[in-house]
Amino acid sequence: MKIGDIIKERGSSLSFEFFPPKDKAGEARLFQTIAKLEALAPTFVSATYGAGGGTLKNTSHVIGRIKRETSLTAMPHLTCVDQSKGELRKILEDYKGKGIENVLALRGDPPKGTEKFVAPKDGFCYAIDLVTLAVDVGGFSIGVAVYPEGHAESPSLEMDMYYTKQKIDAGADFAITQMFFDNSYFYQFIERAEKAGITIPIIPGVMPISDIDRVKRFSQRCGATLPDYIVRRLEKAGADEAGKVGLEVATEQCADLLEHGVRYFHFYTLNQADAVSQIVSNLGLKRLGLAPPARTR
Repeated sequence: MKIGDIIKERGSSLSFEFFPPKDKAGEARLFQTIAKLEALAPTFVSATYGAGGGTLKNTSHVIGRIKRETSLTAMPHLTCVDQSKGELRKILEDYKGKGIENVLALRGDPPKGTEKFVAPKDGFCYAIDLVTLAVDVGGFSIGVAVYPEGHAESPSLEMDMYYTKQKIDAGADFAITQMFFDNSYFYQFIERAEKAGITIPIIPGVMPISDIDRVKRFSQRCGATLPDYIVRRLEKAGADEAGKVGLEVATEQCADLLEHGVRYFHFYTLNQADAVSQIVSNLGLKRLGLAPPARTR
């Protein structure tokens, strides 16, 4: 099923992101998590793609297992990192041949040990090129990433929105935001997107915090603001209570999004089920992933 069509039909969405594990033990734990979250009837799930192309095989394997062994609609991430145009086309054609109908097209982070992204030989430097390629291969619902506070490499919010609009106009039919912890940035982004004429669904990405030091590193790397009041709250809680407080913070964030009319939610699970399951239960988000009632004449 194509995610863009599903979201358009339902007007809501609940989704989860996983990362491909590096070994069999991690894979077993991941599919235990997937089994728990499948019960929440998400609209779709996604599997990330590591820097340097290192997890392509693992991503494809995880997506294949999800498709074969679960009822879930699965979407692989695909980046421009360390892949030629021909290799990227082959990957997309392979997914298409396996019945995968969705892809999240990303430029990707610079390979480890480098600070600036450089296009690989005969490859792409921007996500718009990968979107265009996916359109050319055909058969995909295409998602892209957007950045509530602007991409870390963008010189201004205006230029960030200009390139965001170009990327979407190239053929994307939904977008997922980078994680954020201050909802005002998301609301401001939505205002800018509407003024720019962007009409596709924009799904907020939410990360429940269980390890404040880890999230600090994530935030610094991707340019997402981690408000001082959240840091103080988590640090005061200490290691033993951090998960509980992080769950409370994420629940409050999602409750505020709901109050502002948001009906799309994408959770960065870090391959854990408990916190996300509790948030979905606390706020009744399961209904957002369910199909709408059948139409009557």
